[in-house]
Amino acid sequence: MAAAAAWVSRRDPEGVTAFVASDHYVPDAEAFRRAVLEGAEKASDGNIVTLGVKPSEASAAYGYIKPAGPGLARVDKFCEKPDAATAAIYIDEGYLWNSGNFIVQASTLIAELKAYAPAVEAAATAALPVPGTSLTHTLSDAFLKAPKISIDYAVMEKTRLAWVLAVDFAWSDLGAWDSIAASGEGNRGIHIFEDSEHCLARAPDGVLVAALGVQDLAIIVEPDAVLVCPLSRSQDVKRIVERIRATSARHLDFEPSHPETLADGARRFADWFRLKALPTWATLGMGCDGSFAEALTLAGRPVHVPRRARVQARQIYVYAQAGILGWEGPWQHIVKAGTRCLIDKFIKPDGLARTLLSADGEPLDDTSMLYDQAFMLLALAMADKVGVADPDLVQRAIGLRDALGVHVLPNGALREAGEHPFQSNAHMHLLESALEWEQTRPDAGWTALSDRVVGLALSTFIDPAGGFLREFFDESWGPADGDDGRLVEPGHQFEWAWLLARYAVSRKDEKILAAAHRLYAAGLRGVGDRDRVACDSLNDDLSVRSSRARLWPQTEWLKASLILAECAVDGSRADFLEQAAAAQRALALYLTSDGLWHDKRLSTGAFIDEPAPASSFYHIMAAFTELARTGQASQAVGPDHLSLA
Repeated sequence: MAAAAAWVSRRDPEGVTAFVASDHYVPDAEAFRRAVLEGAEKASDGNIVTLGVKPSEASAAYGYIKPAGPGLARVDKFCEKPDAATAAIYIDEGYLWNSGNFIVQASTLIAELKAYAPAVEAAATAALPVPGTSLTHTLSDAFLKAPKISIDYAVMEKTRLAWVLAVDFAWSDLGAWDSIAASGEGNRGIHIFEDSEHCLARAPDGVLVAALGVQDLAIIVEPDAVLVCPLSRSQDVKRIVERIRATSARHLDFEPSHPETLADGARRFADWFRLKALPTWATLGMGCDGSFAEALTLAGRPVHVPRRARVQARQIYVYAQAGILGWEGPWQHIVKAGTRCLIDKFIKPDGLARTLLSADGEPLDDTSMLYDQAFMLLALAMADKVGVADPDLVQRAIGLRDALGVHVLPNGALREAGEHPFQSNAHMHLLESALEWEQTRPDAGWTALSDRVVGLALSTFIDPAGGFLREFFDESWGPADGDDGRLVEPGHQFEWAWLLARYAVSRKDEKILAAAHRLYAAGLRGVGDRDRVACDSLNDDLSVRSSRARLWPQTEWLKASLILAECAVDGSRADFLEQAAAAQRALALYLTSDGLWHDKRLSTGAFIDEPAPASSFYHIMAAFTELARTGQASQAVGPDHLSLA
């Protein structure tokens, strides 16, 4: 507090600062803001204002304040934590809980510190860094000379400037398990309560807590210790701590957990593919006619719904890549049968793909979505690449590409069918398909398509000022009206960054690589600081629009991190590889042990209970393929971690 006041005073001596604790629980944010603003008015007159909470019970967990009157009043007396009986007396006499929040003018606090705790003020002021433009500051070693003393003892119990504002909103300092339970947000991990009430359970990943026929308990599981106690005895945990200190001191300090490395995650990832996911979707997720299921329930049952062209194409991609990566399952049969089904069932006489079949395999929607044509091109490229399909694949792909070229708009873009005709997403997958064909069957047509889409990205899709990519546009290719035009998806920032980096490497173009870096930075704005998953969407000021997090953005984060690590020449490779490891850990949250996955993760960390969509398999395989391609090149993952054999 002294250092902050000294810093503020240096910039604005009359500036008013609110000092609040990071671990307090105040669900009524608006009431808290009103209280702070009211306190700030009094503080601007040279007073120190603290918030006194009207007690809801005679708690022995808090200190108390005796106000001189109602509302905003001078402090008559500060009292240490009493016993329960004394606390009841305090409440009858109008005392308030001491919340430990303070509102004070910087110059006022500095003056009171000089008067009552001069060594604190001197050390804090001396520790301030040299003024500059940095938004973060590191205190110098002079700070270590400050006496260890609380603000209550140093100033508040001595000053004549102390005022207290009585507030009547819900508040807790989360100082013990009972207060955490009372917040209603304290449970963590998997737990089952059977005939049990008012219990708190907290457990690490991989541990399940089950409680039967109990009530009012705290069950706290750590990697090497378990606490079980009545919530009413939470304040007595310190007695347990003292006994542990004497008998098993090593249990007082837990070793920090070591997050899974990129190499270890790659080995786990490969095992999951080989033993679980690929066999599951090759059997339960595939029909005898070569068609693929749209989704599997988490019990492994196909969902009987209409079938999309994009899913058929994506599953061909998955099993072709599995064969390339060494999987010894029946990938050749799967790719051949899947491709035959794609051609026979989805391709119309004009060479374009229809979007939808009924669940029984009959044409249901003959709309030719640009998005579906892009994935048709990708599936044909993969089938041709592994050499198990008919010899007409190349001509089918060229015919489809040329058919799309007839409809190119003046700016080089293509119109999508449906409610968003002017969008970037379908073009992204056209670029992916064109780059794949460039590698396997290069010709001028694929090169021109790649060049045109990348040019569109730079000229139209990517915001020139912000460096991020927009989703939807109006007819003149400016941002669409309303929220659609402001939508920014972190997953697509990463996916375009990956594609632009691939393109930049093939063309040796540093300008394109720089654009990929900007997109990647924008995507990172959607990765939470605490839960470390990439959320669904941002606004065009890069604030979070939706904190829900689907599976696929995690795969794109991983792909982009890996390829930028491979391209790094400025010492940033280690940072990108650490991001890749974090993305791989995020993806692992979604994968189930039996080869399926969750799709949608809520901000609470819970997953929506729904079938696993087959369309996600493409994203997961693409991430592993990039791991196999760049992991060894970046010397982050050995070849033994990457084979599906």
